[in-house]
Amino acid sequence: MPNLDDSVQYLKGVGPALAKKFQKLGIATVGDLLLHYPRRYIDYTQPCTVAAAPYDVDCCVRAQVLQKKPARRIKGGRTLLQVLAADDSGTLALSWFNTAYMAENLQLGETYYFAGRIGGSLTRRELLHPLVRTQAQVAAAPLVAVYPATEGLPSGRIARVVQNALPLADAIPDPLPPALLTRYKMPPKAAAVRAIHSPRDAADAAAARRRLIFEELYLLQLGIFLLRSHGRRAAGAPMRALDPAPFFGSLPYAPTGAQRRATAEIFADLAGKTPMNRLLQGDVGSGKTLVAAAAIWCAAQNGWQSAMLAPTEILARQHAATLADLLEPFGVTVTLLTGGMKAAEKRVALAAIADGRAGLVVGTHAVLTESVVFKNLGLAIVDEQHRFGVRQRGLLAGKAQAPHLLVMSATPIPRTLGLLMYGDLDISVLDELPPGRKPIKTWFITGRKRRDLYGYLQKQMDAGHQAYIVCPAIEENELDAGMQAVRQYYAETACALLPGRRVGLLHGRLKPKEKDAVMAQFKAGELDALVCTTVIEVGVDVPNATVMVVENAERFGLSALHQLRGRVGRGSAESCCILISDNTSPAVRERLQFLCRTPDGFAVAKYDLETRGPGDFFGQAQHGLPTLRVADLVQDTRTLTVAQQEAKALLEKDPALAQPEHRLLSDAVEALFATAGAMN
Repeated sequence: MPNLDDSVQYLKGVGPALAKKFQKLGIATVGDLLLHYPRRYIDYTQPCTVAAAPYDVDCCVRAQVLQKKPARRIKGGRTLLQVLAADDSGTLALSWFNTAYMAENLQLGETYYFAGRIGGSLTRRELLHPLVRTQAQVAAAPLVAVYPATEGLPSGRIARVVQNALPLADAIPDPLPPALLTRYKMPPKAAAVRAIHSPRDAADAAAARRRLIFEELYLLQLGIFLLRSHGRRAAGAPMRALDPAPFFGSLPYAPTGAQRRATAEIFADLAGKTPMNRLLQGDVGSGKTLVAAAAIWCAAQNGWQSAMLAPTEILARQHAATLADLLEPFGVTVTLLTGGMKAAEKRVALAAIADGRAGLVVGTHAVLTESVVFKNLGLAIVDEQHRFGVRQRGLLAGKAQAPHLLVMSATPIPRTLGLLMYGDLDISVLDELPPGRKPIKTWFITGRKRRDLYGYLQKQMDAGHQAYIVCPAIEENELDAGMQAVRQYYAETACALLPGRRVGLLHGRLKPKEKDAVMAQFKAGELDALVCTTVIEVGVDVPNATVMVVENAERFGLSALHQLRGRVGRGSAESCCILISDNTSPAVRERLQFLCRTPDGFAVAKYDLETRGPGDFFGQAQHGLPTLRVADLVQDTRTLTVAQQEAKALLEKDPALAQPEHRLLSDAVEALFATAGAMN
């Protein structure tokens, strides 16, 4: 039997080829596999009848096999196998592509449990690629774990390998102090790991999850407090207190009250004895760049360089141009540094950074490379915080002796949750829009109105304006025929309905230089419409774009739709966002209607969190935090609060987790934060 640190390939049923597929899931060792927790369970003890099975929801149906149809070849050279099953309430059509053995193993007249997502109509119920279990299998294991999977490595295969590894669970170290386990009546780590993979019943699974969620959030809070204390101990770039009036007086408009308030908070931090560690959070178009410019101005007046990190080259160029207009009148030289620059340009930029002529460096990840050496970096700014992890923040801050750090995010987060998530950061919020920004009208239509919509787009283009058209997928998906794919949509819909117009295509599989070239064309007005995926979501400013069209709007969280909506309305012309969806679910239609009547990003975020949950809200990035395996930053806020209190209490007694009894705890914190980069 292998050890926890051994490669997963040595487990029974794996081998080198399958081990490579496990690596796609971040699973290299046996220990990694045991910590790859199920995302849910199929409960075979509560099957639905065919008629009562909810449409488009994962469920389990118990039915008898009545008929097995002969296999037939269909479009694309695939083989379709269909089976008809039924119970007293109705019939159910079961379909498989290219998996003959699934249908062949079913016996006519036998009753089975079929799990999956019900499709079809109210009169004809269908299940595509259902999971199948016999009555004996259900009696032996009523709850079956469903794992995050990848191509060529389905959940069922993962489950079989996990069962082979479970005897090694006793070797997993338990980082939680025994007193905590006793206080909150939690099982030991090994018992919790065994139970989460193979629970006896729902209560067993819930107890295991509760223990593992607490552990993860406890480690998270310990790590965040340790990060914060690292910064608090160091001496920052010393700056004298300044009045922002000269900077504000140079502007052609008056800053909002929120911008003045955030600037005052930042200036107070910059004049403090410890480095600033602040999150500037504001809705789309709230003017975060102006507040960042004021901070850079303050640093320059004190003789310090600043650096701003942007997630894409086009956004870096946009920031450099905007900040040059604001800061060069004060003698601050703005230098751009990106990976796409020519070698000669890069050498000039690096020399200016090293000798201090570059008062502000704006760039992409290129700013983090070893070749970039600052003369006296005093202020580091990270734009679009959720695109960068803890490690990148640390690398930028590592370019100097504890510089001040300002991170910015356009994703509104309810303040109480923000304080818990960003425990290492103070928070400033821009909660009002600058005067002159017109509200963006938002409409919801069905696909039947698409031709009318394109007539409207033609009129907008006749007036000299541009449009974004966003699709949720890059390629067509045969299992999801209703989803618009950007490549096919571009060729078959947009170009066909916009004859004679200049239509561009942009998606995540293009090379970075290709993406930047297309976006630059759109920004320069050389394209009338841009058919794209959500790669245009972040910060790009095209004042001439007045229409945002989102196909399959039901596929996006409201916060993501709000971000997309914010890409228009940046010029003087009236702008609109048009959401297209043929989904008939009342809940979906209410969500989209809510967005139509609500311009406030914080209200949208709150509604999105309450109705869709955090997976859609935060996505995979977890806003620069370590990757969490089992905890949920929204649903588990009560546990998060308790974990924070316990973490604070422990660090008051042992501020660096240096005591021998906390060695396992310290190692576990390091391991958790390794998913986002080293503790800095």
